[in-house]
Amino acid sequence: MTDNTAQPPDDTSPDDTAQPPGDTSPDDTAQPPGDTSPDNERVEPPVIGPDDPLVLDDDRFHPGNVCLVTGAASGIGRAVALVAAANGLTVVGADVDTDGLAETGQRVDELDVPGVHHGVETDLTDDAAVESLVETAREHGRVTFLANVAGLQHVAPVSEFPMDEFDRLHQVMVRAPVLLSKLCVPLLRENDHRGVIANMASVHGHYVTADKVAYNVSKFGVRGLTNSLAAESDGDFRAFSVSTGYVKTPLVTDQIPDTARQRGISVDEVIEDVMLGQARSTEMMDPVEVANQFLYGFSAYAAHLNGADVLHDDGMVNTYE
Repeated sequence: MTDNTAQPPDDTSPDDTAQPPGDTSPDDTAQPPGDTSPDNERVEPPVIGPDDPLVLDDDRFHPGNVCLVTGAASGIGRAVALVAAANGLTVVGADVDTDGLAETGQRVDELDVPGVHHGVETDLTDDAAVESLVETAREHGRVTFLANVAGLQHVAPVSEFPMDEFDRLHQVMVRAPVLLSKLCVPLLRENDHRGVIANMASVHGHYVTADKVAYNVSKFGVRGLTNSLAAESDGDFRAFSVSTGYVKTPLVTDQIPDTARQRGISVDEVIEDVMLGQARSTEMMDPVEVANQFLYGFSAYAAHLNGADVLHDDGMVNTYE
C-alpha cells in the first residue's frame, strides 16, 4: 500500500515503498549553491534492469511457490516483486494503487523473467480485504514467502499529531503485518514449506527523529513482530526484518527539490547533508539493493537468519561524527 498523499517537503525519513533502480552513478558536475533544479539525475528514481536482481539457486524458487508482497505498486515493494519474479516465484502483489500494480506487472513482463506477477488491489486497513488477499494468494500456489513492505508517513510533533493518522499508519505498518503473519504462518508450516516472513523495518526502528511518532513507533513494532515470530518458530518457518537508511524512491526523491528550496540549499546538499549526513556513503541506495536483501533472506543461504534485523544502512546507526 502506498501513500497517496504527498508528504510535507521537509520530511526526508527513510521510505518503505520504493521504485526500481538503474544508473545510480554520482553526478559529476556539482550544482552551485542554491540550485534546486528538479532535473538533477540524483533525484530521479532508477529503473530495474535485467542484470540488477540477485538470482539465487534455491529449490523453493519456482512458480509453484508464492511470494506475497505488500506495497508492490512502487518503490521497495515493486523492487521486491520484480526480484522475486526474477527468481522464478509467482508473485502476488498487493496495493491500493491499481495503476501502479499494473506497471509492476508490465515491468515483470518486459524483463522476461521466469516468474509472474498478479496484482491484487488491497486496502490493508480492512481485515476482510487482507483475508481475501491471502485466499487469492493460495489460489496461485503454495504461499511460501511473505514480504510486509507497505509503508506510510505523516509528520507532526506529538502534541499535534492527529490520532486518526497515527491509527492509519499503525494499521498499515503494524496491524496488517501481524494479521498477514497470523494468516500465513499456518500455510508456511504446511508440507514442510520452509517458508519465510520478511518485514520492512528502518533505521527509525533503532533510533528516532522528531515529529514522526507514528512511523517511529511502528518500526519498533515491526522489529518486535519479527522477534515474536522467531520465538514461535520451530524450524518450520523463519522471520527477519530489513532496516535501511534513505532509499531512492519516488516518495523520497519527490521531496528533495522542495526541501532544497525551503532551506535555500542545493539538491546535492539535501542529499549529502540532510539525508546522508550520518551515512558513510555519498549516494542513496537503490530499491533493488534492498529487494536483493529480501530475496537473500528468503533463500537457503540464509537458513540461520531468524528473528534478526538486517541493518542495511551505510553505517547510519552504528557510527557518528
